[in-house]
Amino acid sequence: MPVKVIVNADFEGMSEAAANLACEDLEERLAGGTDYVLGLATGQSPIGLYHRLAFRANQGAFDCRRIRTFNLDEYAGLPGHDAKQRVMHPESYAFFMTRELFGRLDTRFFRSYLPGGHMIDQRVLMQALREHPQDWEERGTDAGRAIVIRGTATSDYLAWVRDQILQGYEDRIGKYGGIDLQVIGVGEKGHVAFHEAGIPLEDSRMLLVRLDDNTMANAVADGHFPSRDQCPHYAVSMGVELVFEARKVVVLASGARKTRSVTRALLGDMSPDTPLSYGQAYSSRGGDLVYVIDKIAGAGLLEQAHCLTDRGIHLDDRTGG
Repeated sequence: MPVKVIVNADFEGMSEAAANLACEDLEERLAGGTDYVLGLATGQSPIGLYHRLAFRANQGAFDCRRIRTFNLDEYAGLPGHDAKQRVMHPESYAFFMTRELFGRLDTRFFRSYLPGGHMIDQRVLMQALREHPQDWEERGTDAGRAIVIRGTATSDYLAWVRDQILQGYEDRIGKYGGIDLQVIGVGEKGHVAFHEAGIPLEDSRMLLVRLDDNTMANAVADGHFPSRDQCPHYAVSMGVELVFEARKVVVLASGARKTRSVTRALLGDMSPDTPLSYGQAYSSRGGDLVYVIDKIAGAGLLEQAHCLTDRGIHLDDRTGG
């Protein structure tokens, strides 16, 4: 299925276009009698979409009781003495989702799931990794690496992370038939969720990721954590191979920090250096991929509109320019 790119004048226009697209899909599927599985992301890009979805749900546009949600990722290593404290930490993605979407709904979604990063005690994890180096390997070519726990792991803790936190989350998605619509953002290096640049595209289902220095530096610079020492060093995340199994994937991007990665993902080669580029394989096998972006993030695409045409990508320019 051809990729579609909708370029909007600003963040508000992007958010409205994404809300229209999501609501149309929701209403069509729910009207057909099937329940809906919605994949969610965190970060600044989807906030406008989430506020609009909550407003429309409260106006009766769709029935939240027939919707399950799955989030892309969660930190592993937030401060807290136990899982309850970590999941309630103001920088947890669970807290973000409550603030920006779940807490705005008059009627809750049937169930909402997040990866169990809050269940992981970072100190125990790091100790297990140090004491059992034969149980795992790193994959990746950049600073951020996937920690792959071997099937022969002798550490009970690492085996629990592999089987219950990682495989258990993927199994739960499969139990409900997969994700109907997955919302994703994109990072400066083209990463999706915590699938960092350089981590292989293949066999990237559910990942335990050691975060790269740039990710942690940005988290501190953006005011999420007071220092690098207090920033989580690990995360649990869907990888792009699992992300791009959704029936429809909507990419949101706004601002100059996203321009290069959006352009490379669509007009460059598919490469682990730009995880979002895995969308090329997804669309080539019939996946429904839609970019909903503002004109700043889309500047590189607008300048090379003829290249989009050559690749069979449909450009919907709503900038008014």
